[in-house]
Amino acid sequence: MTDIIPLTELRARIDEIDQQILQLINQRARCAIEVARTKQAEGETGSFYRPDREAQVLRRIKDLNPGPLSNDTAAHLFREVMSACLALEKPLEVAFLGPEGTFTQQATFKHFGHAVKGIPAPTIHEIFQSVETGHCQFGVVPVENSTEGVIAHTLDRFMDSPLKICGEVEIRVHQNLLGKMDSLVGIGEVFSHQQSLAQCRQWLNTYLPGVPCTAVSSNAEAARLASLDHSKAAIAGLMAAELYDLNIIEKHIEDEADNTTRFIVIGDQQPQSTGMDKTSILVSTGNQAGALHRILGPFAEYGISMMHIESRPSRQGLWEYVFFIDIEGHRDDTAVSKALQALQNNVKMLKILGSYPKAVI
Repeated sequence: MTDIIPLTELRARIDEIDQQILQLINQRARCAIEVARTKQAEGETGSFYRPDREAQVLRRIKDLNPGPLSNDTAAHLFREVMSACLALEKPLEVAFLGPEGTFTQQATFKHFGHAVKGIPAPTIHEIFQSVETGHCQFGVVPVENSTEGVIAHTLDRFMDSPLKICGEVEIRVHQNLLGKMDSLVGIGEVFSHQQSLAQCRQWLNTYLPGVPCTAVSSNAEAARLASLDHSKAAIAGLMAAELYDLNIIEKHIEDEADNTTRFIVIGDQQPQSTGMDKTSILVSTGNQAGALHRILGPFAEYGISMMHIESRPSRQGLWEYVFFIDIEGHRDDTAVSKALQALQNNVKMLKILGSYPKAVI
């Protein structure tokens, strides 16, 4: 039988380890400051954030992790350490779909850590605009939900934006019914973003039949509105419940158990290859026979896995479409580079939206 270690001894060990951890974290912070000085001496003036470098560090942490902490937990801890160190190098401003309490803000913190300065924007268009004008270095926008599909506003904005996709992050989305009331009785209206209302359609029809559901700009805005009227409820995340002092009437009311939203990071960086990357492209063929075959051919020829394809009206001609495509690999990888070159010769327009690390955590 293993001897039981006295609590006083265990607590002494923990205090000693905490001191060592604190010293090592500050050593890392000092190194980060030196990195900033070196970059400035070499003429760098923009953001010091490097999505490819951070993805490599987090993957290395997960590979080295001996437990008992899970790989994702270890990566989350190091994400916050890196976030704090990056803030010492140069504060990072990131636009997200506001107000505070949205899933987009949650995705921003998951990807950049809590030391980032989040700047709420009321619409996806204004997130793009904030980054395009230099008001923020990066933006985080939703692009796809596992239940309801793509976010059309995000895809359409890429048609005329010079910004690149620099990274991605996935959030397991739990929808909750919030309000000032304590039960479903007396709810006269439900506010939420149109995507969230769609993700909870069956639940709403079952438990709140006939109650009007009104789409608003964000889940956090829905929570704010619900906080002003005791007869109104909102569908939003738990962060919004805390921010707007709302009761959690029902938890996890999403119709699909694995409901997940994918967000992308937009900016003007072009990350280097990490060995585990995606490339997103925008393709226009014009209204011609066999157009889709001409797109898919080069990927099949060079053995490139296509992860997603979505069509949208081009707005340049009747029944003309553009295709948004995600493929596996980086634009600098030999096979991907050859496939893109072959594709360029087959289509009317090819725009590479970015090559970036796959989501790590």
